Amino acid sequence: MNRDLKAGVRDALPLLLGVVPFALVTGIAAAEAGLTSGQAVGMSLLVFAGASQLAALELLGETAPIVVVVGTAVVINLRMLMYSASIAPYFADYRQRTRAFLAYFLTDQAYAMAIAEYGDEDDRDERSYYLGVAASIWAVWIVGTFVGVVVGAGVPESWGLSFAVPLVFLAILVPAMKSRPRTVAAAVGGIVAVVAAGLPFNLGLLVGALSGIAAGVLSEEVPR
Repeated sequence: MNRDLKAGVRDALPLLLGVVPFALVTGIAAAEAGLTSGQAVGMSLLVFAGASQLAALELLGETAPIVVVVGTAVVINLRMLMYSASIAPYFADYRQRTRAFLAYFLTDQAYAMAIAEYGDEDDRDERSYYLGVAASIWAVWIVGTFVGVVVGAGVPESWGLSFAVPLVFLAILVPAMKSRPRTVAAAVGGIVAVVAAGLPFNLGLLVGALSGIAAGVLSEEVPR
């Protein structure tokens, strides 16, 4: 293991303390939505995006149409396009196949930590450091999801663990509200989702997400 890969793994360790409960709750939500352990882990392997997985599982549990489930997950993950555009120049010298492999591991945490490190360390091997951070998060996410779905499958319904999903969303949302566009997006998206909760096919969440994105973009364009 080279120096930069080790540095990425080391720097990711504090992040993993937050990833573990998030992964466990996602696994529990998968069990409550009726997924088997294999299906839950397969979803984490295929999607590897916590917020969109939780939203999709919530909709699956409410028997929403698959088009709504997929559409909601895609909208939530649109921010990855911005992350990709920002981090891509650091991997411009790599082959397309390598860049596609690295893109699979992209998350909010991996992006933020890698970008911050690239600005501070001129001699850093970008790919190795990024993989150290991102692959550590990935491994903990997959294992945590599996443990969560196994635990969730054995928890009696009377325990009512469904409250954990909105609590995790709040835990993700509150620390992220550090700028006006983000705060506006969260407020508008939340209000619209609540108002639109009665829409057929559980479209309220999708409408809320789209409204929040639009409000955030408009807020960024308006001068202070």
